[in-house]
Amino acid sequence: MVLRSLRGYRMSWAVGDGGAALTLLAIALPEQLATARLAGMPPITGLYAFVAGSLMFALLGSNPQMSVGADSTIAPLFAAGVATLAASGSAVYLADVGILAVMVGLIVALVGVLRLGWIAQFLSAPIISGFLGGVAVIVVVGQLPDLLGLPGGGGGILHRIGTVLTSLQLTNWWTLGIGVGVFVVALLGHLIDHRVPGPLVGLVLSAVLVGALHLHGHGVAVLGALAHGGPRLGLHGLSWSVLGSLAPIAGVVALVVVSQSAVTTSAFAGQGGYQVEVGRDFLGVGAGSIVAGLVGAFPVNASPPRTAAVASASGRTQAAGLAAAVGVVLLIPAAALLQDVPLATLAAVLIFIAGQIFHVRELIAIAKFDRFEFALAMVTLFTVALVGVEQGIVIAVALAILDRTRLSDRPALHILGRIIGATSWTPVSGAERTAQLPGVLVVLFATPLWYADAARFRTELDAAKDRTILPLRAVVLDTIGMSDIDYTGSLVLHQVLDELDRDGVRFVMARTGGRVRAGLGRSDLLQRIGRQNLFSSVNEAVLAVSPLTSPDPE
Repeated sequence: MVLRSLRGYRMSWAVGDGGAALTLLAIALPEQLATARLAGMPPITGLYAFVAGSLMFALLGSNPQMSVGADSTIAPLFAAGVATLAASGSAVYLADVGILAVMVGLIVALVGVLRLGWIAQFLSAPIISGFLGGVAVIVVVGQLPDLLGLPGGGGGILHRIGTVLTSLQLTNWWTLGIGVGVFVVALLGHLIDHRVPGPLVGLVLSAVLVGALHLHGHGVAVLGALAHGGPRLGLHGLSWSVLGSLAPIAGVVALVVVSQSAVTTSAFAGQGGYQVEVGRDFLGVGAGSIVAGLVGAFPVNASPPRTAAVASASGRTQAAGLAAAVGVVLLIPAAALLQDVPLATLAAVLIFIAGQIFHVRELIAIAKFDRFEFALAMVTLFTVALVGVEQGIVIAVALAILDRTRLSDRPALHILGRIIGATSWTPVSGAERTAQLPGVLVVLFATPLWYADAARFRTELDAAKDRTILPLRAVVLDTIGMSDIDYTGSLVLHQVLDELDRDGVRFVMARTGGRVRAGLGRSDLLQRIGRQNLFSSVNEAVLAVSPLTSPDPE
C-alpha cells in the first residue's frame, strides 16, 4: 500500500498539515544545506536528499509524521569514513558517497523486507526518552559555535564544550543576538499556536536584517553562495573494489539509520497514539537513501527534531512532508536568495527543536516511577551524548535486554484456590474468597520457564510444598502464562518430577499451550508426564487428582 497515511484524508486535516509543511520547510531549508556541508558535499545536495527522503517515505512508510532527509547524526559518520578513501569534496568523493547512499538504502530496505524490525521491541519508553535526550544534547552542543559566532571544532562533545568555553571572549554579539532573536520568535510561535511557523518567520526576518544592515561586515556568518545545477544522476566509478571499501562504512551507517528510525517511529507513534509498521518505515527510509544516491546526494535518515516539528505543528499525515518537499523543489532555482541566511538562524532553530525532543517531564515521571528504569534512561542519554550515537544504540539495546531479563527473573509462583461457589481458580492472595483442597497444591507460574527463572521456579515450588499442612498427594501446575520452556527449564522440571516421584506425589498440568507441549516433547517430559495428565482447565485437572472435593467453607 502506497501513500498509506493519505488514505481516507479529511479536509479538516489540511490546516494542520499546511502549518506543519511550512514549519518543516523553514527548518529543512537551512538544516539540509548545513548538513550537506557537514557531510563534505555541495550544499545543494542536501536539498536533493530531503526531497528524495520525503518523497519515498511518504510513498512507502507508515508513520504519518516522521520526517526523512539529510541528518546530522550520520553525516559526520560517513564523511569521516569516505574521507579515508578520497579527498573530501573531490569528484571521487562525491561518487563514493552516492554509491554509499545506495548501499545503505539497500541494507535498510532489506531489514524492512525481511521483517527484522523486532529491534524496536527492545527499546522501552525510558530508553527512547534517554536516546532522544542524548540526540538533543548532541544537536545543542553542535550548534553552539554557530550560535555564538565562534570557529567550529571537531572531537567529542566534551572537547567541543571545552573549546566553546575557552573561546567565549571571541563571541560575535551580532551573531548571538540574531540567534537569540530567532529562538525567541520560534518559542513565541510555539506558545501562541503550534501551527504558527515561528522558524520560518525567524529565517525571513534574520535574512532581511543581515542584508539591510550589511552585517557581513560585522562578522556575521551566512550560508553564502550555493552550488547550482541539476541533480547528478546515476552512479559513477562503480566497481567491486569500491563496493568492498565502502561495505564496512555502509554497515555502520545502516545500523545507525535502522536504530534511529526505529526509535523515532516508536517514540512519536507512542506520543501521537497511532499504530506504525516498523518494517514499512525501514523500507521507506531505505528507498529514500537509494533515490538520494541516484541523484548525487547522500544517505538519509529519520530525523527526531524534524519529526517533533511536524508533530508540534499539528501535522497529521505525510502530506506535510510532501508539501515541504515540493516547496524545496520550487525554491531550488532561487537558492541564491538564501545566501544571506545567518548560520545562527539555523543554530537557533535546531536548538529550539532539540528542546522539543528532550522530555524533561517524562524523565521526572520515570524517576518517580522506578529508579532502575530512570538509570537506564540516564545511561542511554549520556552514552549517546558523550560516546556516540552508534555506541549509545548498542548500549540501549543491551540495557533493554538486561531490563527484560531483570523483570522476567523475578516471577512469583502463585498458589491458587477455588473461588467459593464457582469452578474457577485464582491466587489465594487475591480479593476473592477461595478454598483449597486438602493434599492438593495448585500453583500458577505465569512466565516462560527458561534459564533465567528456572531455579526460582524450583525454589518457590519447594517453599509452597513445605507450607502444605496435610500430606501432599498431588501438584497441579497451571501453565496458562508459560509461553515457552527452554532446555534449562526442562532440566529443572525433570528434577522437580524426580522429587515428587520419590515422595509419591502425582503431577499434572493445566492449560498447556502448543509451544510448551513442543518443549516437553523435545525433552521427553511429555512422555514422562503423560498426555493424559495435560488438562484443558485447572478445575478439570483438580478433579482428576482429587475426585472427592471438599465442600466450600461457610
